[in-house]
Amino acid sequence: MARINPAFTLFIALLLFTSFGCQTENKTEAVSTQKPNIVIIYMDDLGYGDVSAYEAGTLETPNMDFLANGGMKFTNGYASSATCSPSRYALMTGTYPWRNKDAKILPGTAPLLIGTDELTIPGMLKNQGYATAVVGKWHMGLGDGQVDWNEQVSPGPNEVGFDYSYIMAATQDRVPTVYLENGLVQGLDPNDPIEINYQENFEGEPTGKDNPEMLTMKWHHGHNSSIVNGIPRIGFMKGGEKAKWVDEDMADHFLDKAKAYVQEERDEPFFLFYAMQQPHVPRTPHPRFAGKSGMGPRGDVILEADWCVGEFMNTLEEEGLLENTLVIFSSDNGPVLNDGYYDDAVEKLGDHTPWGPLRGGKYSLFEAGTRVPFISYWKGTIEPGQSDAMISQIDLLNSLASLTGSGEKSSDGQDFSATLLGKSDQGRESLVLEATTRTAFRKGDWVLIPPYSGPAVNQQVDIELGNDKGFQLYDLSQDLGQQRNLAEENPEKLKAMVADFIAIRGEEFINTEALELK
Repeated sequence: MARINPAFTLFIALLLFTSFGCQTENKTEAVSTQKPNIVIIYMDDLGYGDVSAYEAGTLETPNMDFLANGGMKFTNGYASSATCSPSRYALMTGTYPWRNKDAKILPGTAPLLIGTDELTIPGMLKNQGYATAVVGKWHMGLGDGQVDWNEQVSPGPNEVGFDYSYIMAATQDRVPTVYLENGLVQGLDPNDPIEINYQENFEGEPTGKDNPEMLTMKWHHGHNSSIVNGIPRIGFMKGGEKAKWVDEDMADHFLDKAKAYVQEERDEPFFLFYAMQQPHVPRTPHPRFAGKSGMGPRGDVILEADWCVGEFMNTLEEEGLLENTLVIFSSDNGPVLNDGYYDDAVEKLGDHTPWGPLRGGKYSLFEAGTRVPFISYWKGTIEPGQSDAMISQIDLLNSLASLTGSGEKSSDGQDFSATLLGKSDQGRESLVLEATTRTAFRKGDWVLIPPYSGPAVNQQVDIELGNDKGFQLYDLSQDLGQQRNLAEENPEKLKAMVADFIAIRGEEFINTEALELK
């Protein structure tokens, strides 16, 4: 738990006597009564500077650029959080993740994070007559915490609004390293059942820590348990040999499933959550892309992902769906280089800046943790352009509800359907941002980061976390890189920002948990 000094406690108490004006949610009207197909392409750890259309890095991503240059490119688009599971929860439910005490980086055996009675994007769209599917990375938990991977795994995506799901069990660096289709592990031999344990190993099973001679990729921190395909993972696994995936084929595998779904559902409105795994660790590009970026596996898997985006968009065009499909492209959080494996991400980075002009990265309360590529594309409906409107993935549920005529809405999200379609420049007035249970606040051009204990820099990943003993206050209009803390020289603005922050977040923001990288 973070510690604060008595003066800070008194400051908070005084603020609570102030009357706070209610936030006025600016509503926008849907500009189209047509129900389009909806696709969310969701990247994993892709930074603001990793998409070349943002002109902030040196890597070339022509297919992602096709979306950005042919649609609406948002320069102030945010994930809710600087880590994966909370962002995915917020996107699906339109709810701030800090309202759910379990919305944090989940282990591979975590129970389903979304309540089966919660409002979700797929559930809302299903009620509007949509076919719904998720393909790719889920990482929002499965089952009730006591999963038997040899039986139907439930509840999961199918119980929160998805008609069809084809996902990895957890993440590619965690066991079990298998795919599930509608809750069933694919390719499982019943005579070789899967056993999973996150506390202790199974007798006789090799690990990355004890058997380095078996590794094709060396671990840096945390990833030293069971070995699958020469790669050490988090957690221990026994059995299920025929069901294990081939890492280098994962991108092609998910792409084929996404394309097949579009081809099967082309005659009715559909929603597809295409959740790609790149560039999360372990980075294992297909041989077609290995070495192509000159930046090591991290750059290679971004090129691989870019190719997948192009192939998927080609499928939409071939099926005659481009002019009736809204595509939203974004990332779950900001970038990280060394995130547990030695893979030359640091050594071969060169002049590329995954974070662009921003400070921080994954796990960080600074801007690079949550400000990410954010693009909306709809051929013939969205005119190419750039928007500086502040928008969050939390807003997608309400915006898509408005677009499709649904009256279902989340309390934290706002309706920016017209903004997504390029018909308005209206954006959020304020937004609470989260990183490993710590929260910060943006309002207008200003960002407030409260005092938090803990290291300023996580040395394992070499990222500034945003922790400081005092308040931090930045004016992004003058200082996008957050280099000048204005808290001391602008006390009135600081007081107003803290008051507005507490009005939304409450005083409990001082209670946080330590970041643990496994």
